[in-house]
Amino acid sequence: MKFLCLICAEKVMEQMPVAEADEHYREYAAFTEDIRRSGHYIGCNRLLPPDHATTIRVRNGRVSATDGPWVETKEQLGGYYLIEARDLNEAIRVAAKIPGAARGCVEIRPVAEDEQTVTTLGFDKHP
Repeated sequence: MKFLCLICAEKVMEQMPVAEADEHYREYAAFTEDIRRSGHYIGCNRLLPPDHATTIRVRNGRVSATDGPWVETKEQLGGYYLIEARDLNEAIRVAAKIPGAARGCVEIRPVAEDEQTVTTLGFDKHP
């Protein structure tokens, strides 16, 4: 099963003192190396802070775009890991080692792989 691990924290790298951010980068480098070796790794990346975000809404055929996230929240989505795990319990064990879990939280979501989703999104077709 695939799981998306969404990493949320009150501060992202750009908002940390340089020494703290450098240490956090080292923690992530070590975790990423470990998860690659374990076979759980599918993909990952860091997101820029919310002030770089744009929120899009379509209502009655009209597109509106606003700067930043629509809702105010103390924690920000800072990045993600897409992992492969046997079940939720294994995904929890892997996600608990994500460095951001110690500073904020990690939300784990199963990725939909049901037949209708796979067919609708074309995962069963090769380019």
